[in-house]
Amino acid sequence: MAEQEKLRIDKYLWAIRIFKTRSLATEACKAGRVKLNGQNIKPSAIVKVGEVYQVSKGIEKKIIEVVELSYNRTDSPTALTKYKDLTPPEETQGFKSMFHAPVLKRDRGSGRPTKKDRRETDGLIEGFFGDEE
Repeated sequence: MAEQEKLRIDKYLWAIRIFKTRSLATEACKAGRVKLNGQNIKPSAIVKVGEVYQVSKGIEKKIIEVVELSYNRTDSPTALTKYKDLTPPEETQGFKSMFHAPVLKRDRGSGRPTKKDRRETDGLIEGFFGDEE
């Protein structure tokens, strides 16, 4: 049973459903997207209860604390009990990107936008992306 007490970080991240496959978790560790105390870790690093990891997955960043070790992949509700999500709420809310920008439509037959219309449109877009000064 001594072998069962040690758990690799790549297997743990796969088991708690942070990554879809174990090879993706391994690649994330190798690429430096999984950190322990601000330091990059290897996929073979041993997980201990109480440690806090920073995981970057695409544009999503998570901070997780290990609550319980999970050796096998389980269903999502069970996996959520194995770690505590410490990600600040402002980072978990929607990301501002061009894909989520407001769609600006004009009525058909209303002609070309005037200079005033253009300024209003630019003001909306700047307000959405937070570029206003």
